[in-house]
Amino acid sequence: MTLNLQDIPRVKTLDKDTFLRDYFKPQKPVVIERQIEHWPAYTKWNLDYMKTVAGHINIPLYDDRPVHFKDGFNEPHATMKMSDYIDLLKREPTRYRIFLWNALKEIPELQKDFTYPDFGLRLLKEIPMLFFGGQDSYTFMHYDIDLANIFHFHFEGTKQIILFDQKQNDYLYKIPHSLITREDIDFANPDFKKWPLLAKAKGFKTELNHGEILYMPEGYWHYMQYITPGFSMSLRTIARNPKNLGRAIYNLMVMRHFDNAMRRLKGQPWIDWKNEQAVVRAHKKHGIV
Repeated sequence: MTLNLQDIPRVKTLDKDTFLRDYFKPQKPVVIERQIEHWPAYTKWNLDYMKTVAGHINIPLYDDRPVHFKDGFNEPHATMKMSDYIDLLKREPTRYRIFLWNALKEIPELQKDFTYPDFGLRLLKEIPMLFFGGQDSYTFMHYDIDLANIFHFHFEGTKQIILFDQKQNDYLYKIPHSLITREDIDFANPDFKKWPLLAKAKGFKTELNHGEILYMPEGYWHYMQYITPGFSMSLRTIARNPKNLGRAIYNLMVMRHFDNAMRRLKGQPWIDWKNEQAVVRAHKKHGIV
């Protein structure tokens, strides 16, 4: 048995009007295959180039260890010089990933390698974020704290992606006061006996290759696994749906601070309670004993 996933639609290029009508307004994901071939980044951006321009920088690294009460919100698990990290990526599989790194702030010359596409949405140009991963590394299933519309540009290698919209929350074992599902769910090979509600979830899947763009609508859950070493850049725009914008403000102003306070106050039992409640609440709602 496998997850109920349909392939994300693919197009070669998209103009603004078509994107707004067919994907943004109905909030549907899409992969755009050949939109950025005119960018210098299309031919320049690979691991070797990043090592050349950023090798001297100490970068934050994350892996797939379970959340611990001593971990701050988005606190890195390690640091390493970029040159050493890229050598590691090319040498052997590693769980270490770079997450939400504003590399363009530290390396301004990278901004000359691309232009901001006009999809009819106002992109937040101050925070283009880079993400790197080694072979078989992955992110936990999560959605972004600001429920943004995201354009995810992939460079080098292949990345496998699974998406769910917010309507699937009841089936994903969402952790309360968090943005993630149970971390012990293997979305690449789920155990439906242990997580029976996953069988009811309806989502999307694709593989991203060099130069392709994935549009993820507001608040979409995403699981990403690097089939080969590579990296991506995300550009985002704030949520337009008033409900999603309100949730984004709540997450930023209240939820993350409450969760951090409870970690300090109660320690690991707070994390354990949340993990337990993800199952208890989901199964109780759907009559599973």
